[in-house]
Amino acid sequence: MVTWFAGLFYIVRLYIYIREADSKEVFDKSIIRSQLLIMAKRLWYIITWPGMILTFISGFYLVFLNPELVHEKWFHIKMTLLLILIAYHLYSGVLLKKADEGTLHLGSTTLRLYNELPTVLLFGIVFLAVLKSEVSLLYSFLFVFIMAIAMMAGVFIYGKLRKDS
Repeated sequence: MVTWFAGLFYIVRLYIYIREADSKEVFDKSIIRSQLLIMAKRLWYIITWPGMILTFISGFYLVFLNPELVHEKWFHIKMTLLLILIAYHLYSGVLLKKADEGTLHLGSTTLRLYNELPTVLLFGIVFLAVLKSEVSLLYSFLFVFIMAIAMMAGVFIYGKLRKDS
């Protein structure tokens, strides 16, 4: 799971750097862009995909060992968050293809915001798995929501500071 998340955290970072490389001089742009694409492809196919596959194999095995989990409310919410994470993963692959084709048109601020989604999902998934029913689900979601707002604010503040400097 850690490997999968590490890949998801870093792949979008590389897309941000690719977008920012597009504003460089033609010579610099081609060198930087090609190196970042090599890094992104290796990360995607050697780290991120295998990490996801191993996470799912482990998860299915744990459910096989504990089939009563599927009747728990927190488990259903966790599975919903995992489905969102899978959609994020697949769309990140679409972005890799667009970056490779030179058709990635999302701005770096949009990509920075997009890059925060797996952090929010990770907190939600871990909270649900660790705390289960010990803490009210309402409080858990409230914490994740506040964290998401704080992270978005941080992205906007960083973007503003970057433009000013």
